[in-house]
Amino acid sequence: MKKIGFLSFGHWTPSPHSQTRSASDALLQSIDLAVAAEELGADGAYFRVHHFARQLGSPFPLLAAVGAKTKHIEIGTAVIDMRYENPLYMAEDAGAADVISGGRLQLGISRGSPEQVMDGWRYFGYAPPEGKTDADMARRHTEVLLEVLRGEGFARPNPRSMFPNPPGLLRVEPHSEGLRDRIWWGAGSNATAAWGAKLGMNLQSSTLKNDETGQPFHVQQAEQIRTFRTAWKEAGHTREPRVSVSRSIFALVDDRDHAYFGRERETEDQVGFLGDNTRAIFGRSYAAEPDVLVEELAKDEAIAEADTLLLTVPNQLGVDYNAHVIEAILKHVAPPLGWR
Repeated sequence: MKKIGFLSFGHWTPSPHSQTRSASDALLQSIDLAVAAEELGADGAYFRVHHFARQLGSPFPLLAAVGAKTKHIEIGTAVIDMRYENPLYMAEDAGAADVISGGRLQLGISRGSPEQVMDGWRYFGYAPPEGKTDADMARRHTEVLLEVLRGEGFARPNPRSMFPNPPGLLRVEPHSEGLRDRIWWGAGSNATAAWGAKLGMNLQSSTLKNDETGQPFHVQQAEQIRTFRTAWKEAGHTREPRVSVSRSIFALVDDRDHAYFGRERETEDQVGFLGDNTRAIFGRSYAAEPDVLVEELAKDEAIAEADTLLLTVPNQLGVDYNAHVIEAILKHVAPPLGWR
């Protein structure tokens, strides 16, 4: 059995061909899609976070709204760029969103990827200490967040405070019990997957990773997952970690599907570069009739290794069509593969 959710980047554009033409459309349709996905029996509603872009940005108002409108579905991010985050303020926002949802938040975070502007985190008021990189800064922000989410007091109370305090040092409120175990690290390499495991974070692996061996994407991603699990075991954590992978998968079951995605039947992995010199591999998309998809997906080693599959959705095609995309996978593809 696998948990199956959707992952939306929340694009919007004023183009007449888009059904998501404004920030309001992107946000409100994201809520509606989460409600529809829950009704269809999907397990998760996840959102990508990009700054300085016509996409979903600040995640916590959206996560809280989805939490208030749904009852069972997991609500998450994949991923929040920690270079931009104040970890204490983030702990407050995350705690509030988790309380509103009744403990359903699954928070994916990462060191980030190339953004719309150069060093965008500097405009948010952050800069690495001298001799450190922006990746170092992201990891430090992450370590502080994880420590704060433990819920232990660390701030000395004012002896003449406006309101009475509980005894001892104070913690960030609201504290949501269990949220610390529902933090995921978005890893782009085997080494960063192992780093996240050592800190007790679950693993998110997308359709992009460093090309470390030249093998097909799904083979490299499966090895990354095994590296993560080995590091988790060596760290001595007692709970079982979770692992998610993302895929673009479209079951061609009607004329709309063929019109939108019929040309993507023969897609292959793509190799390119992130930044100046990081060689990266981008995983292929899957688009075919359900029986063909079942045969192809059965060969995907990374999906087999993961317990959670996130379906990337073309949000600008509207809520109804994206609900159809999710339903087609749940109904026609997941059962024959044993995912349901």
